[in-house]
Amino acid sequence: MSAVADHPRDPHQPNGDAVAEHDGQRHAAPPEGLSVWATAQRTGPVQRRGRYVPESVKHPARMLPAIAAHAVHAYTRPGDLVLDPMCGIGTTLVEAIHAGRDAIGVEYEPRWSNIADANITHAHHQGATGRASVVRGDATRLSALLPAALAGQVALVVTSPPYGPTVHGLVRPGEHRVAKFDNAYNDGYDRGNLAYRDLTGLADGFAQILAGCAVLLRPGGTVVVTARPWRKHGQLVDLPSAVIAAGVRAGLTPTERCVALLAAVRDGHLVARPSFFQLQAVRRARAVGTPLHLITHEDVLIFRRPPKSASSAEPKCSQGESGCPEGTSCHADTGVQGNSGRRSE
Repeated sequence: MSAVADHPRDPHQPNGDAVAEHDGQRHAAPPEGLSVWATAQRTGPVQRRGRYVPESVKHPARMLPAIAAHAVHAYTRPGDLVLDPMCGIGTTLVEAIHAGRDAIGVEYEPRWSNIADANITHAHHQGATGRASVVRGDATRLSALLPAALAGQVALVVTSPPYGPTVHGLVRPGEHRVAKFDNAYNDGYDRGNLAYRDLTGLADGFAQILAGCAVLLRPGGTVVVTARPWRKHGQLVDLPSAVIAAGVRAGLTPTERCVALLAAVRDGHLVARPSFFQLQAVRRARAVGTPLHLITHEDVLIFRRPPKSASSAEPKCSQGESGCPEGTSCHADTGVQGNSGRRSE
C-alpha cells in the first residue's frame, strides 16, 4: 500500500510531494486519485460495543460504523441532513446524530427498523444531539414514503446494497460442525427483498433507489455507496461496476472511487479481519489451486447531484451548500423528529 488517508482526497489540494497533518503527525499526501479510508483499525464488534444495542449483531450485513462516520464528517457539516434509504440497524443514522447532523432512514424489514429505532434512542441517551427518524417501507418508492418537503434538502446519502441473500452472519460451534445463523435477509422468506434478485434485478432496483435519492438531494449533494464484488459458484460478481452504472442511470455524476479498509494497518502491513466462513472459503480454494485472497476492503463509490442553476425552483438552504443559517434548520417540519417520528408505509 502506498498511502493511507484518514480523509477523502480534496481535489483542490496539491498532490505529489505535499504533506498532510492529522492527529498531530505529518504524512505524505496520497498520489492523485488514491483515497484509502483507514476504517478498520478497530474490529467491528469493538466499534459497536456500548454504542449500539446488543441485538444489532443479528443483522447479516452491518456497515462498519467508522465507514459511516467517516463519510458524515467528510461530506457534511453540523446541522446537515443525512439519508440512508437502506438503513438496516441504523448505523448511518447513529453516526450522523452523534456528529450533530440530522438523519432519516428507510428500512424494508420491520425487524431491523425496530433495532434502528432502539439504536437511535440509545444514541440520544449517550448524548447524541442530532434528530433521526426511521420510515418502514420499500426504498424503491422513496417519493411515496418520504415527505415532499424533503426534496432538495438532503446533504448526504450513505448506503450499501445487499451482497446477495446470505452474507456475514454469526457462528455457533457444534459437536460435529460449526453452524451459521442470522445470515439471511428476511430469514429467507420474503423473495421480494432486493437481496434475492440477480445482479441485473439488483442493479435495476438500486437505480430506482438512487433516482429517488437524487430528488431529495440538494444541488451538489453527495451520495456515498459502499460495495464490493462477491463470488457466486466461483464466478466474480462485479457489484461496484453495477452500482456506478445505476448511479449514472439515476442522473448522478460519479466523482470519486475510494477504498474503505476492512483490515487494520499495522507497521505498514494489512491485518485482515475475515469471518470464519471467509477464512474457510479461502483455505478450501487454495487447497485446490485457486489463488483466492481474503477480502480486505470495500469500494466506496461517490456521486454528486449536478448543481442546478440559480433559477431552480427547488427549495434550497438560504446559504446554498454551506448549511442552514446558525440557529435555524431549513429541513424543519420534514418528518425528521427524533426516534419517535417513525412513519410506516
